[in-house]
Amino acid sequence: MDEIDRQAHWENVYRTKREHEVSWFQENPAPSLDLIAHAGLSNEAEIIDIGGGASRLVDGLIDRRFRRVTVLDLSAVALAAAKTRLGPAGAEVEWVVADVTRWHPVRSYDLWHDRATFHFLTDPADREAYVACLKKAVRPGGHVVIGTFAPDGPERCSGLPIIRYDAETLASVFGAEFTLVDCRRHDHLTPGGNTQQFQFSVFQRN
Repeated sequence: MDEIDRQAHWENVYRTKREHEVSWFQENPAPSLDLIAHAGLSNEAEIIDIGGGASRLVDGLIDRRFRRVTVLDLSAVALAAAKTRLGPAGAEVEWVVADVTRWHPVRSYDLWHDRATFHFLTDPADREAYVACLKKAVRPGGHVVIGTFAPDGPERCSGLPIIRYDAETLASVFGAEFTLVDCRRHDHLTPGGNTQQFQFSVFQRN
Protein backbone atom coordinates (compact mmCIF):
# COMPACT_ATOMS: atom_id res chain seq x y z
CA MET A 1 0.00 0.00 0.00
CA ASP A 2 1.52 3.32 -1.05
CA GLU A 3 1.40 6.52 1.01
CA ILE A 4 -1.68 7.97 -0.73
CA ASP A 5 -3.69 4.75 -0.41
CA ARG A 6 -2.64 4.36 3.23
CA GLN A 7 -3.71 7.90 4.09
CA ALA A 8 -7.01 7.50 2.22
CA HIS A 9 -7.72 4.28 4.11
CA TRP A 10 -7.30 5.86 7.54
CA GLU A 11 -9.11 9.07 6.66
CA ASN A 12 -12.06 6.92 5.58
CA VAL A 13 -11.95 4.90 8.80
CA TYR A 14 -12.13 8.01 10.97
CA ARG A 15 -14.78 9.67 8.80
CA THR A 16 -17.12 6.68 8.84
CA LYS A 17 -16.67 5.32 12.36
CA ARG A 18 -17.19 6.93 15.72
CA GLU A 19 -14.51 6.81 18.40
CA HIS A 20 -16.05 3.84 20.23
CA GLU A 21 -16.60 1.85 17.02
CA VAL A 22 -12.94 1.17 16.16
CA SER A 23 -11.42 -2.01 17.56
CA TRP A 24 -8.37 -0.28 19.04
CA PHE A 25 -10.35 2.18 21.20
CA GLN A 26 -9.23 2.43 24.83
CA GLU A 27 -11.07 4.59 27.33
CA ASN A 28 -7.98 4.37 29.53
CA PRO A 29 -4.63 3.59 27.81
CA ALA A 30 -3.24 2.27 31.08
CA PRO A 31 -0.60 -0.11 29.62
CA SER A 32 1.07 2.71 27.69
CA LEU A 33 0.83 5.22 30.53
CA ASP A 34 2.32 2.70 32.98
CA LEU A 35 5.30 1.98 30.74
CA ILE A 36 5.84 5.70 30.11
CA ALA A 37 5.77 6.33 33.86
CA HIS A 38 8.50 3.71 34.36
CA ALA A 39 10.77 5.69 32.02
CA GLY A 40 11.10 8.29 34.81
CA LEU A 41 10.71 11.33 32.57
CA SER A 42 10.52 14.92 33.76
CA ASN A 43 7.49 17.02 32.88
CA GLU A 44 9.66 18.87 30.37
CA ALA A 45 10.45 15.70 28.40
CA GLU A 46 9.72 15.65 24.68
CA ILE A 47 7.22 12.86 23.97
CA ILE A 48 5.85 11.80 20.58
CA ASP A 49 2.93 9.45 19.97
CA ILE A 50 3.27 7.82 16.54
CA GLY A 51 -0.04 6.94 14.90
CA GLY A 52 -1.83 8.53 17.85
CA GLY A 53 -4.95 9.33 15.85
CA ALA A 54 -7.87 10.01 18.18
CA SER A 55 -6.24 8.00 21.00
CA ARG A 56 -6.73 9.16 24.58
CA LEU A 57 -3.06 8.73 25.43
CA VAL A 58 -2.53 12.44 24.87
CA ASP A 59 -5.25 13.19 27.44
CA GLY A 60 -3.43 11.04 30.00
CA LEU A 61 -0.10 12.71 29.28
CA ILE A 62 -1.60 16.17 29.72
CA ASP A 63 -3.30 15.06 32.95
CA ARG A 64 0.16 14.00 34.17
CA ARG A 65 1.44 17.49 33.36
CA PHE A 66 3.72 16.62 30.46
CA ARG A 67 4.12 19.89 28.62
CA ARG A 68 5.86 18.88 25.39
CA VAL A 69 3.71 16.33 23.62
CA THR A 70 3.53 15.69 19.88
CA VAL A 71 0.92 13.47 18.19
CA LEU A 72 1.63 12.25 14.65
CA ASP A 73 -0.88 10.50 12.42
CA LEU A 74 -1.77 10.04 8.77
CA SER A 75 -5.35 11.12 9.42
CA ALA A 76 -6.12 14.82 9.78
CA VAL A 77 -9.68 13.82 10.72
CA ALA A 78 -8.45 11.75 13.67
CA LEU A 79 -6.15 14.48 14.95
CA ALA A 80 -8.91 17.07 14.63
CA ALA A 81 -11.20 14.85 16.71
CA ALA A 82 -8.57 14.54 19.46
CA LYS A 83 -7.87 18.26 19.42
CA THR A 84 -11.59 19.06 19.70
CA ARG A 85 -12.02 16.60 22.56
CA LEU A 86 -9.17 18.21 24.52
CA GLY A 87 -10.53 21.72 24.09
CA PRO A 88 -8.15 24.49 25.25
CA ALA A 89 -5.61 21.91 26.46
CA GLY A 90 -5.20 20.78 22.85
CA ALA A 91 -3.54 24.07 21.99
CA GLU A 92 -0.46 22.96 23.93
CA VAL A 93 -0.01 19.80 21.82
CA GLU A 94 1.87 19.71 18.53
CA TRP A 95 -0.30 17.96 15.93
CA VAL A 96 1.52 16.51 12.91
CA VAL A 97 -0.29 15.07 9.88
CA ALA A 98 2.32 12.80 8.30
CA ASP A 99 3.27 9.27 7.32
CA VAL A 100 6.02 8.24 9.73
CA THR A 101 7.82 6.41 6.91
CA ARG A 102 8.14 9.73 5.02
CA TRP A 103 8.47 12.11 7.97
CA HIS A 104 11.62 14.04 8.84
CA PRO A 105 11.78 14.98 12.54
CA VAL A 106 13.06 18.45 13.31
CA ARG A 107 13.83 17.81 16.98
CA SER A 108 14.93 15.00 19.29
CA TYR A 109 12.57 13.17 21.60
CA ASP A 110 12.98 11.62 25.04
CA LEU A 111 10.24 9.08 24.40
CA TRP A 112 8.72 7.61 21.25
CA HIS A 113 5.40 5.80 21.72
CA ASP A 114 3.69 3.65 19.11
CA ARG A 115 0.67 1.49 19.83
CA ALA A 116 -0.33 -0.48 16.73
CA THR A 117 1.33 1.49 13.92
CA PHE A 118 4.53 -0.45 13.29
CA HIS A 119 2.76 -3.78 12.85
CA PHE A 120 0.91 -2.43 9.78
CA LEU A 121 4.21 -1.96 7.92
CA THR A 122 4.33 -5.16 5.89
CA ASP A 123 6.65 -3.73 3.21
CA PRO A 124 10.35 -4.13 4.19
CA ALA A 125 11.12 -0.69 2.73
CA ASP A 126 8.52 0.91 5.01
CA ARG A 127 9.98 -0.85 8.04
CA GLU A 128 13.47 0.34 7.12
CA ALA A 129 12.19 3.91 6.71
CA TYR A 130 10.44 3.71 10.09
CA VAL A 131 13.61 2.56 11.86
CA ALA A 132 15.66 5.26 10.11
CA CYS A 133 13.19 7.88 11.35
CA LEU A 134 13.27 6.38 14.84
CA LYS A 135 17.06 6.68 14.93
CA LYS A 136 16.88 10.33 13.85
CA ALA A 137 14.17 11.21 16.36
CA VAL A 138 15.15 9.51 19.63
CA ARG A 139 18.07 11.03 21.50
CA PRO A 140 20.70 8.87 23.26
CA GLY A 141 19.24 7.61 26.52
CA GLY A 142 15.71 8.10 25.18
CA HIS A 143 13.02 5.43 25.39
CA VAL A 144 10.86 3.69 22.79
CA VAL A 145 7.55 2.08 23.75
CA ILE A 146 6.13 -0.14 20.99
CA GLY A 147 2.83 -2.00 21.11
CA THR A 148 2.14 -4.61 18.41
CA PHE A 149 -0.03 -7.65 18.05
CA ALA A 150 1.66 -10.58 19.81
CA PRO A 151 2.61 -13.82 18.00
CA ASP A 152 -0.77 -15.31 18.97
CA GLY A 153 -2.68 -12.10 18.21
CA PRO A 154 -4.84 -11.23 15.18
CA GLU A 155 -3.38 -11.44 11.70
CA ARG A 156 -5.41 -8.50 10.38
CA CYS A 157 -6.76 -5.20 11.68
CA SER A 158 -9.08 -2.67 10.05
CA GLY A 159 -9.17 -4.90 6.97
CA LEU A 160 -5.38 -4.79 6.55
CA PRO A 161 -2.72 -7.47 7.08
CA ILE A 162 -0.25 -6.95 9.92
CA ILE A 163 2.98 -8.53 11.14
CA ARG A 164 2.95 -10.02 14.64
CA TYR A 165 5.99 -9.57 16.89
CA ASP A 166 7.55 -10.68 20.11
CA ALA A 167 10.15 -8.58 21.93
CA GLU A 168 13.13 -10.44 20.51
CA THR A 169 11.95 -10.02 16.92
CA LEU A 170 11.43 -6.30 17.43
CA ALA A 171 14.90 -6.03 18.97
CA SER A 172 16.42 -7.59 15.86
CA VAL A 173 14.54 -5.11 13.65
CA PHE A 174 15.63 -2.05 15.63
CA GLY A 175 19.25 -3.15 15.85
CA ALA A 176 22.11 -2.76 18.29
CA GLU A 177 21.49 0.94 18.89
CA PHE A 178 18.48 0.03 21.05
CA THR A 179 18.51 -2.15 24.16
CA LEU A 180 15.39 -4.05 25.23
CA VAL A 181 14.63 -3.06 28.84
CA ASP A 182 11.07 -4.35 29.37
CA CYS A 183 8.30 -6.32 27.68
CA ARG A 184 4.74 -7.11 28.67
CA ARG A 185 1.71 -8.89 27.35
CA HIS A 186 -1.64 -7.14 27.25
CA ASP A 187 -5.04 -8.54 26.32
CA HIS A 188 -7.04 -5.69 24.81
CA LEU A 189 -10.82 -6.01 24.96
CA THR A 190 -12.31 -4.34 21.89
CA PRO A 191 -15.59 -2.39 22.02
CA GLY A 192 -17.13 -5.35 20.18
CA GLY A 193 -16.19 -7.73 23.01
CA ASN A 194 -13.28 -9.50 21.28
CA THR A 195 -9.85 -9.98 22.80
CA GLN A 196 -6.69 -8.89 20.96
CA GLN A 197 -3.33 -10.12 22.24
CA PHE A 198 -0.77 -7.30 22.33
CA GLN A 199 2.95 -7.28 23.07
CA PHE A 200 4.43 -4.08 24.52
CA SER A 201 8.20 -3.73 24.31
CA VAL A 202 10.36 -0.96 25.77
CA PHE A 203 13.78 -0.06 24.38
CA GLN A 204 16.39 2.48 25.38
CA ARG A 205 18.63 4.23 22.88
CA ASN A 206 22.28 3.49 23.60
